Amino acid sequence: MISQFSFSYMINMKTLSKVAIILSSMMMLLPSTTHSIVVESNESYIKSATFLSEKFEVGPGKVVVKTLLDIEFPKGHIGVKSFDVEVVDEDGKSVPLYETYLHHWFAVKYIENITMSNYIKQSHDLRNGLEFERNDGMCQGFLLPHYWGLGGESRGTSSNLPDPFAVELGNPTKLKDGFKEKWLFSIMVIDTRGAHDRKGCSECRCKLLNLPNNFYNVTVGINGQLLPRNYKGGLFCCQDNLQCKLRNDFHGPTRNLSLRYKIRWVDWDEHQVPLRFYILDSTDRVRSNGSTPIHDCQAEYTIPRNHDNDSPHVKKANIPMTKGGYLVYGTAHMHTGVVNTTLYGQDGRVLCTSNPKYGTGKEAGNEKGYLVGMSVCYPKPGSIKIKDGEILTLESIYENKFRTGAMGHFYIYLADQIPNNDLNI
Repeated sequence: MISQFSFSYMINMKTLSKVAIILSSMMMLLPSTTHSIVVESNESYIKSATFLSEKFEVGPGKVVVKTLLDIEFPKGHIGVKSFDVEVVDEDGKSVPLYETYLHHWFAVKYIENITMSNYIKQSHDLRNGLEFERNDGMCQGFLLPHYWGLGGESRGTSSNLPDPFAVELGNPTKLKDGFKEKWLFSIMVIDTRGAHDRKGCSECRCKLLNLPNNFYNVTVGINGQLLPRNYKGGLFCCQDNLQCKLRNDFHGPTRNLSLRYKIRWVDWDEHQVPLRFYILDSTDRVRSNGSTPIHDCQAEYTIPRNHDNDSPHVKKANIPMTKGGYLVYGTAHMHTGVVNTTLYGQDGRVLCTSNPKYGTGKEAGNEKGYLVGMSVCYPKPGSIKIKDGEILTLESIYENKFRTGAMGHFYIYLADQIPNNDLNI
């Protein structure tokens, strides 16, 4: 059994064809979505559009892991300014995390051979005609490849990029001849209605899910080996169509949900400044082969309960940046229980600290006890520069409580140059 986690976190391009065979039966092609493009009322000519993904069915306790190919996306040579996502029901109402937990959504770029488009749509055969394009780093292979992506904290975490910075897409001079740029969603949602332990279910604790009897005999982990018997929880225990254990007296209906996503962009011109996007992982066990760094990201980790003291749990990684730049934006993708996460420069200076926001109510976006947002760093343009080859330290801090599937992913946008004129966020 290979979970579809393989796609969102750890595709090795050499084995893509094998993974594609397994994934093809689960792929969904999105129909055209009705939307309107709005030109926002300011002088920066920012356009925006809100889209709706294809529906996916959830039921009490059910885990849904899907890859949605060819999602609706703005066309042309553009600069994306923001990308925001939430889960909604059939009436367009925001769904709270305590009903359906958004574990993660990732937006991944790929290019498709134009001559094979119809074949791919009809056959769902991903072995031919597709090439996936990852972000700028830092993890190995195709691990953490996305350009945008968060989880339960999505509604409360800003993705806005300050003017004149943007993520450049659709540049015809950079597109391989005969190919078309496209996008997909990789998602995991967990319906925790009626679950014995809602929080534990959202952490994918293995003992709280109805796993197959042969689970540990057939499930391969991130290192390509069978999962050890002491694997207590995380992504590999949350596979598509598995179910969290429910209370005996609970009965609830299935429902159809969708991702509602809003993208803001500008038409690309000489006034825009392109950014590079990096995902740093606090589990990265970097080693070197001569002068070449070899990354070994694990994507997730388990936090054991330390009964000897109440000190928070700290996870650190020292990560070399082959190519540096000016820091324009920084935030983190974390899970409930996070205290904060900080990125340090080689000299110990703080580059960015991202702090959590926890909910206090019942409404979507403010769910009590859940992580509902992470703060964002917007340094004064030109004030923070990461040098080529500089070794950064990423420190993720969680509460001293047992947790499975904890994450410490730090997102940074870097610019090669900073305009001389004053900038406003």
